[in-house]
Amino acid sequence: MNSADLAQSIGRELPYLRRYARALTGSQSAGDNYAAATLEAILTDRSVLDGEDDVRIGLFKTFHVIWQSSGQPIEEADLSARERRAQDHLRGLTANSREALLLRTIEELRPDQIARVMQIEPSEAEELVQIALNEMSSALRGRVMVIEDEMIIAMDLKGIVQSMGHEVTGVARTHTAAIDLAGKHRPDLILADIQLADGSSGVDAVNELLRDMGEIPVIFITAFPERLLTGERPEPAFLISKPYSEEQVRSAVSQAMFFASTEGLEA
Repeated sequence: MNSADLAQSIGRELPYLRRYARALTGSQSAGDNYAAATLEAILTDRSVLDGEDDVRIGLFKTFHVIWQSSGQPIEEADLSARERRAQDHLRGLTANSREALLLRTIEELRPDQIARVMQIEPSEAEELVQIALNEMSSALRGRVMVIEDEMIIAMDLKGIVQSMGHEVTGVARTHTAAIDLAGKHRPDLILADIQLADGSSGVDAVNELLRDMGEIPVIFITAFPERLLTGERPEPAFLISKPYSEEQVRSAVSQAMFFASTEGLEA
């Protein structure tokens, strides 16, 4: 593949590397820094992609090498108090399990592809995914608010979240309803669509809530994830594409809860 074709292929995959990196670190800035380091490594030495015909797999494999060699996931000086608490939780998980879980559920890689990214056997990749699901699903319980204008989707999301043992504080279909609901029942996590029933923006509603309530993890759901993965402005750390799978929702909720304040959460 010539340089122009490689650059074009990497450009197509970069938003999804950002999504993975942000979910892994729980932070847009930290995740984007790791994605940038991955690009720098490839620009410096294209041979890091040798042996991979699939640019996406090569990109994620290069990221994984950098992630593994960095020592700590994030420099402590870069962490907020909330993120430090989250990292304390994460250090108690089985090594490499979250990486495998995110690659499987959010990025939808097959076990053999995960194995190539992480340079392990496919059977080990499958085992790590299951370990992560077990460890993370039982770690924290909290209150989740759903902002979604399509009632069938809202009820589906509510059922998935409740099946994980979380409390759903309610479903809001508009910007105004979201503000009212959060005022009555402060959530530990917000699950929000981008476009709401009255033509208002789920992003605007969430931004207003965060201004009023401080740090609350948010998972956005959108049919156009690449629009919120540019790295050029404040963007979400947790993002699910429509149409979504139950596995993706469960994984994203578990990941986001790990980056929630431990105050008010049931251990």
